[in-house]
Amino acid sequence: MIAIRLTADRPGQISFYTQLSRGNITWDLSPYQTQVLRNPGYNSHIDRCFNPGDNITVMSGQCGGEDSIRYCCALAVLAEGGQTESIGNSLSVSGADSATLYIAASTTFRSKDPQENAISAVKKAREKGWEKVYADHIKDYRNLFDRVSLSIPDKTAVFFFNFGRYLLISSSRPGSLPANLQGIWNKDMSPAWGSKFTININTEMNYWPAETCNLSECHLPLFDLIERMIPNGRHTARFMYGCRGFVAHHNTDIWADTAPQDTCLSATYWIMSAAWLCLHIWEHYLFTCDREFLKKHYGTMLEAARFLIDYLIEDNGYLVTCPTLSPENEYRLDNGEKGVICKAASMDNQIMTELFKACIRAHEILSGTEKIKQIDSETDTPLRQPDIENTPDFKDIIAEIKTTLQRIAPISIGRYGQIMEWNEDYEETDPGHRHISHLFALHPGSQIDPDTTPELAAAARTTLERRLAGGGGHTGWSRAWIINMWARLHDGNKAEENIQALLERSTLPNMFDNHPPFQIDGNFGCTAGIAEMLLQSQSGCINILPALPDPWAKGSVCGLNALGNITVNIVWSDMKPVYVELLPAYDCEVKVRFKEKELTVNLKKDELNRVQFI
Repeated sequence: MIAIRLTADRPGQISFYTQLSRGNITWDLSPYQTQVLRNPGYNSHIDRCFNPGDNITVMSGQCGGEDSIRYCCALAVLAEGGQTESIGNSLSVSGADSATLYIAASTTFRSKDPQENAISAVKKAREKGWEKVYADHIKDYRNLFDRVSLSIPDKTAVFFFNFGRYLLISSSRPGSLPANLQGIWNKDMSPAWGSKFTININTEMNYWPAETCNLSECHLPLFDLIERMIPNGRHTARFMYGCRGFVAHHNTDIWADTAPQDTCLSATYWIMSAAWLCLHIWEHYLFTCDREFLKKHYGTMLEAARFLIDYLIEDNGYLVTCPTLSPENEYRLDNGEKGVICKAASMDNQIMTELFKACIRAHEILSGTEKIKQIDSETDTPLRQPDIENTPDFKDIIAEIKTTLQRIAPISIGRYGQIMEWNEDYEETDPGHRHISHLFALHPGSQIDPDTTPELAAAARTTLERRLAGGGGHTGWSRAWIINMWARLHDGNKAEENIQALLERSTLPNMFDNHPPFQIDGNFGCTAGIAEMLLQSQSGCINILPALPDPWAKGSVCGLNALGNITVNIVWSDMKPVYVELLPAYDCEVKVRFKEKELTVNLKKDELNRVQFI
């Protein structure tokens, strides 16, 4: 619902007319009397616009084709004082003291009768009244937004952090579709990349702040989409590759398409997206400790792993993906030829390692519980087993996963001291490429850590430095990923330097991220990166201020989430924590670290536990 309240400082000053339109021509805002020709493009994408009475106007249409989407938008007006008239397909208000407009839209994607649904929505809102609608909105929003607060000297960074949280709260709620490439703010009839879900980095980045920034509910629409992808993904896996399980390529849409899309060779034929998306299922569990959620989605994780097990081939003693690619990069052979298709791209190995380990741990956590069922998100009934003969039970799948995991190639370091992107140490055609896929293990993965794998961390640093020296970070979302990577390397000054670069070079005047064009993932990625600078827990230890930059020497953050469903508050001064507060959802023992100091703390459920580093 969109609700708009118009007021004036004197009575009788509100006059306007409404016009719902959906077209490809910008409105001519010059006075009507001076307009020579009314351009018909204003409503080139609707079938009907009319007034059904009761100070309501309606715009409706169908996208094309017998079974295509039908849509409707309804607008209701309530004016205090003055006169309201219905004229053609417009509503005219003149001389009112104040007026409120209510706008709702609906489609057959969710409603059998979008016109009835939209009209009913605006009527109910109008009956409810502006004060109640506004109060309910504020209460609903603050319930999520007020969970986290940040105070640092850089007020622009604070605003950008909060803006990212606002965007996620506003565009991804239980029951909605997930946030796509433009969130819910796409303004184009034919948007860039179809305003769909690009799942070789961009959609995943949209949800990086969901758990750490205490917005777990906002993560749920992504899981609904994943569940709807399963039947399509099984079909694609079986008929395109002859494999069990389910697969998805680099892009999907509201219909949960899993087949290759587009004709971009360096992106289209990548088969790791289902596996990556399933890591969001695991992450949600790790942060919430919701066993019922894990039980519901555990089978989905196994199906993504099952596909990979069947897809792998043997090569020099390892099991490798082939064919594959490293999104969306290109290499050069010694003879000068260029290529994108390869075997065993480093990102593939890293995602598989994360997923296989997650499946094994999930099995251990759920062992001894009731028989796990896969649930169809639409019918809420047990799913049919995959249409593949002799489907093994879950224990047998776990045995396969354990065996396969031992034969995945380890992360390799190349001739420049960098993490290798391909299974061979190819030269890149674009050293500053926007994708930094081979550092997945650093972020959002957890296989590279400065404390536990210093050699790999040093190679990751070299990789980042080479990317930036080659002109990397030139798209907004790529720069946001770089912020997160510097944070994971515990280099706060580098992370902060890239925040400033993002704000200066890749942020539009309204604070939307610029790919270019506008693409919302950079907003979400930067918000997640700021959280990573202040709190990390992927290594199993709550790491306080791991990447604090010099300009943020004093500050506080309240409400961030750590793994294990632990809410964390931090107050610091002179680059050191004054105190840390931990609020756990259950009794537990945790390790808390600040630089070289590490404490083991016993926490009591729902009690605020204060920790100080002396």
